[in-house]
Amino acid sequence: MKGFFITFEGGEGAGKSTQIEKTKSYLESKGRKVITIREPGSTPIAEDIRNLLKSVRSDDRMCDTAELLLMYAARAQLVNTLIKPKLEEGFDILCDRHDLSTIAYQGGGRMMNMEDINAIRNVVLKSFRPDLTVLIDVPPKVGMARARNRGELDRFEISNADFFERVDKAYHDYAKNHPETVAVVDGTLSVQEVSEQIIKNIQERLDV
Repeated sequence: MKGFFITFEGGEGAGKSTQIEKTKSYLESKGRKVITIREPGSTPIAEDIRNLLKSVRSDDRMCDTAELLLMYAARAQLVNTLIKPKLEEGFDILCDRHDLSTIAYQGGGRMMNMEDINAIRNVVLKSFRPDLTVLIDVPPKVGMARARNRGELDRFEISNADFFERVDKAYHDYAKNHPETVAVVDGTLSVQEVSEQIIKNIQERLDV
């Protein structure tokens, strides 16, 4: 039996990590095998790329095109060497961010040309898509306040408020146009209430 590929999306401070662990516990209680991963990262090569993308540095500003290509390089490595093989082995995979993050952050936040993004996306992913994307919806100001409380900010988290407003809009626009594959949950509710919303969507959409 092929596993399910479920991705978790949202702005900074949305609470994805917490909800991934709760979802993992739920799926395991149903007797399913589960792997949790993150993007960019989760393989040695992709983790090296993650460090490049996340690090704040003063000696050389990363241009938007380099950022986009690095994102897809890490994704290509992860999808082809880990995600696809493990799905075929019957593992469910819960991923902290995936391709929708690029649409939101590079397309929305960086205002990059979506035709260019889609061209690269087609080379890297072709028709491969998640079975379900969970978008944890938190207002940008609330999410950034949570992120600051976590400690030192990375290269994305230090972006200005307008950037995160554009990210948020891109997320909502995509979700509105893809209701069959994107489940939007209210991330301002309690941890338990958010978890219940996510599990309800998994039960209804994936019959788990």
